[in-house]
Amino acid sequence: MERTAQHPAAGRATALTVLAWVLQVLCFAAFAMFGSGKLLGWPDHVQVFEEIGMGQWLRYAVGAAEVAGALLLLVPRLAGLAALGLAVIVVGAVLTHLFILVDSGWTTPAVLTVLLLAVAWIRKRETLSLIGR
Repeated sequence: MERTAQHPAAGRATALTVLAWVLQVLCFAAFAMFGSGKLLGWPDHVQVFEEIGMGQWLRYAVGAAEVAGALLLLVPRLAGLAALGLAVIVVGAVLTHLFILVDSGWTTPAVLTVLLLAVAWIRKRETLSLIGR
């Protein structure tokens, strides 16, 4: 039986696809949990949004966006776009913790931003196809 050699680019593509799925599932879990916590009114989320001073409506809006984004991360064609949208939200969280709350709560959203940008980069072909490029 003859063995066929796999093209190196195919192996790289497979590795990136596996990495994308791992990152997407990790981010899904994080945003499903954080978003649900905001929507369900977990006390720490209520307190943080009270300290921000923009009202609890923002907690609901962010929570809904996080849950929706988490679900879209599980759709390969939409994962890159979802990752970009969630990255915007968590960059806002980083800036809020640094400049409004002035606490160390910026670290988790900063790590999530890096993970989300990695997903967006890996899934860029799917994202570009959505906008016709």
